[in-house]
Amino acid sequence: MLTARLAVRLGALVLDLHLTVREGEVVALLGPNGAGKTTVVRAIAGLVPLDDGRIQLDDRILDDPGAGVFVPAEDRQVGVVFQDHLLFPRMSVLDNVAFGLRARGAGRREAREAAGRWLQRLDLADHASSRPSQLSGGQAQRVALARALATEPRLLLLDEPLAALDATTRLHVRAELRHHLATFAGARLLVTHDPVDALVLADRLVIVEDGRVTQEGPPAEVTARPASRFVADLVGVNLLDATAAGREAVRLASGFELAVADPVPAGDVAVAIRPRAVALHLQPPEGSPRNHWSATVSAVEATGDRVRVTLDGPVPLTAEVTATSAATMGVAPGVALWAAVKAVDVDVYPR
Repeated sequence: MLTARLAVRLGALVLDLHLTVREGEVVALLGPNGAGKTTVVRAIAGLVPLDDGRIQLDDRILDDPGAGVFVPAEDRQVGVVFQDHLLFPRMSVLDNVAFGLRARGAGRREAREAAGRWLQRLDLADHASSRPSQLSGGQAQRVALARALATEPRLLLLDEPLAALDATTRLHVRAELRHHLATFAGARLLVTHDPVDALVLADRLVIVEDGRVTQEGPPAEVTARPASRFVADLVGVNLLDATAAGREAVRLASGFELAVADPVPAGDVAVAIRPRAVALHLQPPEGSPRNHWSATVSAVEATGDRVRVTLDGPVPLTAEVTATSAATMGVAPGVALWAAVKAVDVDVYPR
């Protein structure tokens, strides 16, 4: 189990956060560029010392500036898989995997035998004598994973392990990585900018913005109720600020009131509306929607057979409709439409 309070100052970045990763758990660390994700990995790995705080893995203190404790990277039971793999180009695949064991004092024969077993386990035995330049992106990623696991770490750190792969390879390697992570008994921390990687691979999400944790929890909880604009954009949800306006209504900054299906908590609230829950019309809608308003299209973006339509008006948000529907209504920037959302599709929760 990893328990850490990380306080590091690097230039404009001020990192100050608490992080826990339990044995057998996969935690995904997400955040915008410059949020401090890679600094977290480097601090835990022993590549960046803490200015303050404490890192503990199981019963061992790895870094505690206040107590004068700092365990060098090579002496930590931590395996790291970096985004660009960092394989040695002039070494064979076998020797690349054996390198970590050799760095920890294992003899050459012992290290190569253990490396061979890991290559067999990850279906890489046929490439043992190959150079990294002869491997595909997916094979290189598995070699880096084998090198990290060969040292039998208690904690596995993966820093954007799939970022360098093309879309087709990424899909295949993601499935492989999920399988291999399930066989690793220790704690696992995955750093990624891709919400799909996080949702497929992680048991818990930790969102970092400006060096601090802004939200954490199971994937379903975080995606259903984003706490910041970054998370809302990440999972494709409209996030609006509002205040309670009675038992079953909220008031937006524009003064517009939205009806909701469930009782509204008092005070400031967050409002989440999924783009597919927003219906668009050429005329004021009739029937069931309790919420409808006039809006103007400000942007249109096609994504496969769907079209995302950004709307200006009293409820600024993005709707998502079929390409056929968008074409029928002549959706384009500057076009005036009516938007509607059912009360049951307006999710409200405390700020």
